Parts: sequence; C-alpha cells; structure tokens
Amino acid sequence: MSHDYKFEGWLGKDKESAKGNMVWGDFPHVKPFEETDVDIQITHCGICGSDVHTLSSGWGPTTYPCCVGHEIVGKAVRVGSKVERGIKVGDRVGVGAQNSSCLKPDCEECSDKLENYCQHIVTTFGDKYPDGSITYGGYADYHRCPSHFVFKIPDGIASEDAAPMLCGGVTLYSPLVVNGCGPGKKVVGISRSNAKRDDVLKLGADEYIATSDDKDWATHHARSLDLIISTVSSPSMPLMEYLQLLKVKGTFIQVGAPEDMLPQFSAFAFIAKGVKMGGSMIGSPAQIEAMLKLADEKKIKPWINTYPMKDANQAIKDFNDGKPRFRITLVNEKHL
Repeated sequence: MSHDYKFEGWLGKDKESAKGNMVWGDFPHVKPFEETDVDIQITHCGICGSDVHTLSSGWGPTTYPCCVGHEIVGKAVRVGSKVERGIKVGDRVGVGAQNSSCLKPDCEECSDKLENYCQHIVTTFGDKYPDGSITYGGYADYHRCPSHFVFKIPDGIASEDAAPMLCGGVTLYSPLVVNGCGPGKKVVGISRSNAKRDDVLKLGADEYIATSDDKDWATHHARSLDLIISTVSSPSMPLMEYLQLLKVKGTFIQVGAPEDMLPQFSAFAFIAKGVKMGGSMIGSPAQIEAMLKLADEKKIKPWINTYPMKDANQAIKDFNDGKPRFRITLVNEKHL
C-alpha cells in the first residue's frame, strides 16, 4: 500500500476552537515512522470532554495548532517490522488516550503493566515525544502510534461503538475492576436532575438519585454505597454529600477532571467511616484489551450519536450544549 497519504485534520488554532471553530489543515510535526509504529487510516473517532478542555486551554496552556480526539478506530495501513500483537496491514485497530510510555525495564509502572501512570507518558494529542515531534489526535484522516498502544478491535464490536470505549469506556471500566465491582453488585446512577432517570434505568441501574429534586438526598441515601466513581468535572460538585453516601470502609474514586480545584471537604467526612479516596486515569493496555474482550463477549454497546467527520465543528457545539445521548462518534465517511 502506498505511503504517500497526508496527515491532516481539524486543528484548533486558539481557545475559540472549543466553541466549534476548528479549521482543517496539515500536521506540521508528525512523529517519524519507526519499525514499532502503526499508521492508521481513521474511520471513526469519539468526542471526549478532554477534547474541549484541551481546545479551550482549560487544563492549562495548549500548544496550538492542536488536533484533538483520542478514541480512534480505523484500518492499519502501514505496519513496522517490530510491532506488537501481530497487527497486520488491513487490520481494524484502535487507539485510546495514550500513545507512548518509556517501557523501560527499570520503570516500576511500565514493568507492572501500569503504563498509563508512567512518568514519561505521551498522550494521544497535544503532547510531545522525546524527539520533539507532536502528537495529533483522531479528528483527522491518519494517525501514527507506537504499536504497544494500538489494539485490534474484535469483530463483534462495530467501529462506531468501539471508539468511545477507548477512553470513556476504559476510564470507567478500570476503577470498577480495580475496586472489586462486578456481578451481584447494585448499581446506582446519580445526577443533578431527573432528566436522565429513564435512560439510566434502561442502561441497567437499580436506582437513581436526583440531587436537585430532593434537598435531603444525602441523608436519605446515607451509608448505602460501597463504591462511588465520580465522573463529575465541576468544581462545585457536592463532594461532602457524596461522601455521606458511602458505607463504612467505602471508596470514592474521582475520574472527572475539573478545570479548577475540587471543593473543600472536612477530614471527618472520611475519617469517621474509614473511607478511602482515590483517583483513576484512563486505563492500561492490558485493561483496554480486557474491556474490549468483555464488551465483545457480553455484547455491550454504548449509546452514541454519529456525525460525519466533516461536521466536527457542529458536533463540538452540540457536545457543549449537552445534546448527545451519551457519546458522539465522528465518522470519516471517505474511509469507510
């Protein structure tokens, strides 16, 4: 297969791009191809909250131009001689929020299959490799990635469904598995209003708590949960009330990343019940593979809305307005 394709896509040039003002353009500093790399012709890419936080410089100054998108699915079109997982040209593959880590034998995290916590992590967009080349994400035609972070997509999972699993999916899967959630556990959905109640119950939750519709919700549901996975990205989240919901020896895991500080809370909120607080970031390669295997075997599907890649700006606007139920996948129709 010819390798004369161009690396180009939707670029954020400044903070205004987060409002749906990206422009299509070439990528100026693509990583040089190595024999451990895979080039992917992108067919699908999910939209993640991280994309907007980065386009807006909400988590800190973004180096523009930046192409976001780290839920990438497509076809392997160039494969180095030293790639992992037996990936071949023509395979349907995916990439999540990480492109690289040091993978050195003396790296404690990489040696323990916790590559997502490596001190030398290189994320899928808006980051730099050690040689200074830039990572560009999946709102694009092609993506280059070291094969350690490229995954075969099981035949039983549609590409538009696989895309949001590669960040959004594994970001939830990882802390659930690590903290002992599984069959036989009760699942409770928590949100501000009742707007999502029917959907959450249809997705399989046993119960739903609307925090704005019951001023005593924390009291009514006190000491009822073993584990809370918080996907909230608001600095005004009712953290003290969330902690009330935990049973003795319960666990609170934060995965949402507000642009400002977390709310203040009293030490007694966790001292008094022996509660543990922690965090979790994306998932390791091993966890991504395990998640895809589970989703394939159990026929798990996300609820998504699809938009053509050419309409990425409109998709970002609708994402900001809270319209998707519940993830958006961009479809690069020219590569289907």
